[in-house]
Amino acid sequence: MEFSTLLTFLGAAIILTVMPGPDNLFVLAQSITQDKKAGIATSLGCTGLLVHIGAAVLGISAIIYQSTVIFSIVKFAGAAYLLYLAWQSLRAKDDPFTLKQQNIQVFGLLYRKGILMNVINPKVSLFFLALLPQFVNPIHGYVALQMLILGMVFLVQALILFSLFSIFAGKVKKGIGKPAIAKRSNMVQGILFTFIGIQIALSKQ
Repeated sequence: MEFSTLLTFLGAAIILTVMPGPDNLFVLAQSITQDKKAGIATSLGCTGLLVHIGAAVLGISAIIYQSTVIFSIVKFAGAAYLLYLAWQSLRAKDDPFTLKQQNIQVFGLLYRKGILMNVINPKVSLFFLALLPQFVNPIHGYVALQMLILGMVFLVQALILFSLFSIFAGKVKKGIGKPAIAKRSNMVQGILFTFIGIQIALSKQ
């Protein structure tokens, strides 16, 4: 692949990553309501993009895009999961969060949530289906390999940017980390999850 093509794709990927969406809002919610380590653990869930990259390379994304039923099933499953997380957070709104609660199990759970958030977001599959082919040059051959390389470039930059989002949001958290405010973190998180869930539910092909 030409280096200029990779640079152009990287620029487009960065712009799309920083635009507000379910994935980066999910990461910010963890960082603001907990801390930057929680956000980074969730950011690592971007590895769930490997599922979408593989689906785009194998053509599965095209099937999802063409089938309204499959798209709707994936979309509403993702929205239901986010609303479930919102319900859990709102139910625990009076429980203050402290750093002592952080442990390997908690980080592992956030990582798995991050992966699931990526996998159940059908818009990600459609994004790869629409974007990757535009940067593939059939003349060079190995079309599937070119799409795989582009997908990995997107994954790496997303991991870096999401981690930076987490660090920034963690600093904001320190600025508002008084007990009276921290005690309401779960409520804030519940509201954010509800917003993201509704955003996914209202998404269109």
